[in-house]
Amino acid sequence: MEYFVEKGSIVRKIWGNGDTILMIFAGASAEFALNKAVDWLYFTGRLPADPLGRLFSTVSYARRIVFSERTAAHRTIEAMANIHAAVEEKRGASIPDWAYRDVLFMLIDYSIRSFEVLEHKLSRVEKQEVFQVFREVGSLMGLKGLPDTFEVWKKMREEHLSQNLENSGLTEHLFRQYRKHLGPVRYRILIEAQTLLVPATVKDLLALRSFSLISPLIGFYKISRGFNLDGILKTLILPGEYLKEIKDLDRATV
Repeated sequence: MEYFVEKGSIVRKIWGNGDTILMIFAGASAEFALNKAVDWLYFTGRLPADPLGRLFSTVSYARRIVFSERTAAHRTIEAMANIHAAVEEKRGASIPDWAYRDVLFMLIDYSIRSFEVLEHKLSRVEKQEVFQVFREVGSLMGLKGLPDTFEVWKKMREEHLSQNLENSGLTEHLFRQYRKHLGPVRYRILIEAQTLLVPATVKDLLALRSFSLISPLIGFYKISRGFNLDGILKTLILPGEYLKEIKDLDRATV
């Protein structure tokens, strides 16, 4: 059986770990709010109405791709493309190509950043593997203007960060929704995770500190996994109504 992502791949290791996934979406939640095309996420109303539900929905799609055999993964990617096409038809406009690339670039960047924060530095080959997997996803979705190499992606990523982000009224509203759905304590943890993870451009636009208060706690969190306490910590970070989804985060086989 041919899998979309081979067993033993670093991508499976990254996306098979609930801690890493939560960090990926902590970073993405900051950058989504700043993206100049964030109005597309508001068009359906799903993101501001239920940001955590949208997180787990997106995780579900990503996991189906990463851990499925190739034919099933292709069906999932096609379904994603059809969902976007339906939204475009309903709005009577097209999502900009650069906005599609931004999302893909975020998945590449925060996959690497999150793993390196929680585990260890990735090799050049492993980073290229992350890039290649998500580039193939983008290619199958019909995205235009994709970089051919990891080195070109790095340059394009910096260009996208400088050109496609702004702090707008929608940014402020989306962060208010994060606070509403998480509560003040969990919201503070989210902000500290973002501070730890996001690129300098995102930090500047959101006026985040250069130093995260949870940075000294990362070592303790790693130790907690050895005593099976990380599940308890996840339930402290996310609301109880998402308990099943929280448990499912670590169920993938790498």
